[in-house]
Amino acid sequence: MLEKILIVDDEAVILDLCRLLLENKGYPVVTAQSGAEALTVIRGEQPALVLLDYMMPEADGMTVLREIKADYADEIAVVMFTGKGSEAVAVEAMKVGAADYISKPFVNQALIERIENVLRIRRMEMLNRHLEGEQKRLQEEIQCWTLELEQRVAEKTRALEKAQQEIVQAEKLATVGHLVAGMAHEIRNPLNSISLFAQLLNGSLEENAELADYARKIIKEVERIDGTLLQLLAVGKPQQHSETRINVAEAIQQALDVFRDQMRSQGVELVLAVDDRCPFLKSDPCEIVQIFTNLFANALQAMPQGGVLKVALQADGDSLQIQVADSGWGIAHQDLARIFDPFFTTRQKGTGLGMSVVLRAVKNCGGTIRVESQSGQGTDVFLDFPLEQAGQVQEVAGGAA
Repeated sequence: MLEKILIVDDEAVILDLCRLLLENKGYPVVTAQSGAEALTVIRGEQPALVLLDYMMPEADGMTVLREIKADYADEIAVVMFTGKGSEAVAVEAMKVGAADYISKPFVNQALIERIENVLRIRRMEMLNRHLEGEQKRLQEEIQCWTLELEQRVAEKTRALEKAQQEIVQAEKLATVGHLVAGMAHEIRNPLNSISLFAQLLNGSLEENAELADYARKIIKEVERIDGTLLQLLAVGKPQQHSETRINVAEAIQQALDVFRDQMRSQGVELVLAVDDRCPFLKSDPCEIVQIFTNLFANALQAMPQGGVLKVALQADGDSLQIQVADSGWGIAHQDLARIFDPFFTTRQKGTGLGMSVVLRAVKNCGGTIRVESQSGQGTDVFLDFPLEQAGQVQEVAGGAA
């Protein structure tokens, strides 16, 4: 269907002539005899083109042209009627925004050709605007796809890096296991002999306090070596996983009981946020207690002059979430990636096995562990045990479901 045209002229003869010419060409036509009426018709009819007379009562054609361009910009094309010899008016109209001008009197065929040419240009401009809008939309859509793709690639990369780290960690633990399996027995046998003879010496040197002190130091160092070997066995040796229903809140309290005297002596404040209604886990109770024992020991070692130890436990959907946080000296950024490596430690008397034991126990219980820390700003350890994978039962701590 052809575009609608509005003819605006205060002379009825011109209106009728133009209307007949355009209707014979198939154009829908509306008319107005003043500028004010023209603006009203435009608001209601939304014509594609306005054939506008320059000289009209009330509001002249130039005033109407400015209002059309202010309100509709290029959506409505305007062709001005000008009197013969009014080229200056025509130039002014073109500057304001008219698409073309026609001098009176006009040749009928010339009028039709000029109007069709203006409409043809308008169609091209409208199509260009549509294509520009579509191009912008497609560019935005492509940009969104690109961002989504980049996010997915980043997520997959992080997942692969995490999987690779876990494989490397497992290989390290397996290597430790092989070493320990081959060496622990041979080392502990002579250690037992050394310890036995040192105890005999200690009993026979009561009269010589200095030598007796040397014997006690030998016994103490043998016990320390034996403790390190036991930790190595715990890291590298696959243990029998005995599953039972575990009240995690009670396991936390059990581990804390070991350190209460130490917390008092160091001036460490304990903040507990433990939900006693958390579901039971079906896992190995020894490993659960071992996890908290090592985490609490690390936290207290990081707060020799006092601080705050926070322990939080809550169930969130299908997972059991635990946080152990301290206000100690923290971990340097460059050391965070190595804290689970066997034998890695920044402490003078540390063995570097505690967090390896924790990692192995968490994995055995079907959980995940994440550590956040900054040097001088404490450390936060986050544990997450999927209840379905960990064997959630219908009991909850503090009562039956």
